[in-house]
Amino acid sequence: MPLEISSQVSIPDTEIELSAIRAQGAGGQNVNKVSSAIHLRFDIKASSLPEFYKERLLALNDKRINKDGVVVIKAQKYRTQEKNRADALSRLQALIKSVSVVRKTRRATRPSKASRMKRLEKKTQRSQTKALRGRVPDQ
Repeated sequence: MPLEISSQVSIPDTEIELSAIRAQGAGGQNVNKVSSAIHLRFDIKASSLPEFYKERLLALNDKRINKDGVVVIKAQKYRTQEKNRADALSRLQALIKSVSVVRKTRRATRPSKASRMKRLEKKTQRSQTKALRGRVPDQ
């Protein structure tokens, strides 16, 4: 079953390499004998993703993407292999979806004259309030 990215884009299972490995950390005897963690590898350059996705993914500064353009995700949150497989696939899906969002370009704006005057008036008022907190002169 292919991994759905959007209504038009999906990744076939043949392009995603999943391997079961032993999880790290505490877990008693179970952690030493059961390969419940999943190691996911996805080659961006060799994939069937559209060029737009490939360019954006390769330009991403993400520690999960190595210099060869391979996404490496290690899922070991859950105790079962099935849940870790689903977690790894959903994390890959989220990573690819994150680059599909095109952010709106920011246009530089200047504050209006009224807002500048208002800011200066507030500064003056605050300054006067603080000046009144000083010592009272002896009379």
